[in-house]
Amino acid sequence: MHTWLCYADVICCVLFFLAIVGYVAVGIVAWTHGDPRKVIYPTDSQGQFCGQKGTKNENKPFLFYFNIVKCASPLVLLEFQCPTPQICVKQCPDRYLTFLNAHNSHDFEYYKQFCMPSFQNNKGVAEVLRDGDCPAVIIPSKPLFQRCFPAIHTNRGVLMVGNETTYEDGHGTRKNITELVEGAKRANMVLEARELAMQIFEDYTVSWYWIVIGLVIAMVLSLLFIILLRFLAGIMVWVMIVMVVLVLGYGIFHCYMEYSRLRGQAGSDVSLVDLGFQTDLRVYLHLRQTWMAFMIILSILEVVIILLLIFLRKRILIAIALIKEASRAVGHVMCSMLYPLVTFFLLCLCIAYWASTAVFLSTSNVAVYKIFDDTSCPLSGKTCNPETFPSVNESRQCPNGRCQFAFYGGESTYHRALLGLQIFNVFMFFWLANFVLALGQVTLAGAFASYYWAMHKPDDMPAFPLFSAFSRALRYHTGSLAFGSLILAIVQIIRVVLEYLDQRLKAAQNKFAKFLMVCLKCCFWCLEKFIKFLNRNAYIMIAIYGTNFCTSARNAFFLLMRNIIRVAVLDKVTDFLFLLGKLLIVGSVGILAFFFFTHRIRIVQDTALPLNYYWVPILTVIIGSYMIAHGFFSVYGMCVDTLFLCFCEDLERNDGSLERPYFMSPELRDILLSSQAGKQEEVEEE
Repeated sequence: MHTWLCYADVICCVLFFLAIVGYVAVGIVAWTHGDPRKVIYPTDSQGQFCGQKGTKNENKPFLFYFNIVKCASPLVLLEFQCPTPQICVKQCPDRYLTFLNAHNSHDFEYYKQFCMPSFQNNKGVAEVLRDGDCPAVIIPSKPLFQRCFPAIHTNRGVLMVGNETTYEDGHGTRKNITELVEGAKRANMVLEARELAMQIFEDYTVSWYWIVIGLVIAMVLSLLFIILLRFLAGIMVWVMIVMVVLVLGYGIFHCYMEYSRLRGQAGSDVSLVDLGFQTDLRVYLHLRQTWMAFMIILSILEVVIILLLIFLRKRILIAIALIKEASRAVGHVMCSMLYPLVTFFLLCLCIAYWASTAVFLSTSNVAVYKIFDDTSCPLSGKTCNPETFPSVNESRQCPNGRCQFAFYGGESTYHRALLGLQIFNVFMFFWLANFVLALGQVTLAGAFASYYWAMHKPDDMPAFPLFSAFSRALRYHTGSLAFGSLILAIVQIIRVVLEYLDQRLKAAQNKFAKFLMVCLKCCFWCLEKFIKFLNRNAYIMIAIYGTNFCTSARNAFFLLMRNIIRVAVLDKVTDFLFLLGKLLIVGSVGILAFFFFTHRIRIVQDTALPLNYYWVPILTVIIGSYMIAHGFFSVYGMCVDTLFLCFCEDLERNDGSLERPYFMSPELRDILLSSQAGKQEEVEEE
């Protein structure tokens, strides 16, 4: 067993490189067969792109649906294509017309541009509508993402399209247009979401400059905070704690003032349940209940933090000593603060390769044509050839059938393997992303371990500790990193499959299946968290001793179990302090962004931005600030974890004598050992 574990890393290293070669081959094949235009541009019933240069529809950028009501059919969810004729047009209809009224009138020339390109005016009205050569009715529409959607509005509570409330069908019967509108409304369900997306995109185009400035401010604050920790760790930690309490206190005060200001205003007492979901989130800020909810959440968070500070006050002193030691280590390896940029760059490469490969794989299908028939036809849904369909037997069995473009697919071996290739693409993304993160952890752990195990700091340290650790990780530990990231990737891909199955089972009424699915998701979530924790400490042991992954994971696990009290007290208290630091930076930048984007403050004249939703740039700044702060504090977190494991190992290997002296600094030794002696005295007294 031990011999197998010794070769496990080597085997995994070989598999990792073979998988990368296969991943590159999959990308090349996908790029050869794929066509991203199928995602960007709409296609007509013949599979031709609308508005693409070099095609017959070059001057027709918009897609027009003959009967958009049918787009609400469940068939759309199965085949991603509306079961109605579609053509590319120069412009969307801007008026209401029926084929019956337009026929033999001066409006017919305008109407013909919405008929099939092969339409010849040599049939009767009933034959034209039966053969699907022209739509029965056109209604005023607006283009959205190069598709024509009905311009629906209300007039005194009545649904209307244009100025009409009735229309004539193909048989001359006058019908209420509300029926058509209701169907179009169902087909238009995604329209509001798309409009919301467009408004959010507009907000980004207007505010991106100030968002970047906000993120730069967050980066400067994070860097300044880290530099001050280097020299004033104790003071900065206490300042950070006080500032977090004050920021939360101000948030509670602001929520109370807004709650009081809305007292007596019309409509402010409407409950959130009665209001329901609104796409314009600014509506919620005019409700007293919203500010009451914010105030309660912030108050609970404030009380929890204060109670933790009271009960952990002694532990915080020990954690400050560990942070001071980490500050000295970071001070001797200052380039480690820039390493998260390397990790970020490599992760961006992984994401870009995965996303582009996924797009090319999903668009590498060929055009598939199927028989569409509104009546009960046994051949409906079967594949067909549009060129030969009128003369073959299928057209006689389905006289009302149409052979039109359905979706992009294929029957070849490559097309049948597309699903497997997509799964392989996702799996390789998880494996590579976890490998990049593992490489960063081993590199930082190796650099900080070289500081700890140097007897005479910093004279005994390597000249370039970070570069030395990075080269050692790639040269000697690639297999170990691949092994650890492979285990994590397998668990993550299982979680993805469980999420997919959960979505498929949501409509099921089997309560046992739902319960089992919830249990499985919970178990694998816990398993992923445990593996991440174990991998992180295993990588530290790899950086210290250079052992294989399994040996390092086992040694790290038992070392932590032998020092479980220290793990709970020191390691987690420092994590809590770092979390407060992130909250301080995010809260400060978030408050500044809130006052700026809500026009409470103006840096210069005429900086009021015409935003649809001011929460869009505010949330972007807050999330971006947290990611930036997390990147800087992750270096400190890795340093603290490395020094902590080194400290535990130092205590077990050495006793402080001349023959086996401690490698820890005198300051760290005094406060940690004195706290341990105090605990032993308390136990003896009890």
